[in-house]
Amino acid sequence: MAGHFEPLPGGGAAAPLDEVEISILRSLAVQLMELIGPGEEPAEGDDPLAALFTEGPSEPPSDPALARLFPDAYGGPDEVPDDATHAAAAEFRRYTENDLRARKREDALAVVRALDALGPVGGARRTDGSDATAPEGTVNGAVLRLKPDESRQWLGALNDLRLAIGTRLEVTDEDESGELLRLPDSDPRKPMVMAYLWLGGLQESLIETLTA
Repeated sequence: MAGHFEPLPGGGAAAPLDEVEISILRSLAVQLMELIGPGEEPAEGDDPLAALFTEGPSEPPSDPALARLFPDAYGGPDEVPDDATHAAAAEFRRYTENDLRARKREDALAVVRALDALGPVGGARRTDGSDATAPEGTVNGAVLRLKPDESRQWLGALNDLRLAIGTRLEVTDEDESGELLRLPDSDPRKPMVMAYLWLGGLQESLIETLTA
């Protein structure tokens, strides 16, 4: 998996993806949406304005991956908060987590929609839009093209995916990618590690296109 983003003229980003990469990205995005949870649609007759002020949870999620996606606003993860800090964090979470969850779901959904819009993958196309014939023996794919606002949503989703996967792998700030790469193929974590590192490359190249 070697896909990476390149800037498009006038803004946005493009990346060639093969069938396997498209399938993996879509599956991961769907799993992220399932992890975050379904959106709460207002019931018929409910006041949509009142829904804006619906209170969310006051305590962090019990799932470590969700807790990484929705951390406390005050204090570090290894700190024991005092009563005042805990109360401030609970109050902040109560009024912000629902919106944050909705945004993360929208980011993941934007990934799914963009991949679905590619349609059946067949002959490759260059990032400049011109036709290209895939070399014999290669996996057919397509070129994903994102507008600037779509690029920002993808960046958010890629970041969330890496946070969730990194938590499952118990990756710390001290971990080196070289150590992860040295895992034997028989290690059940190896596919997840390869996905984690690949997503990191995609994320880095997408950041470069947005800051170019």
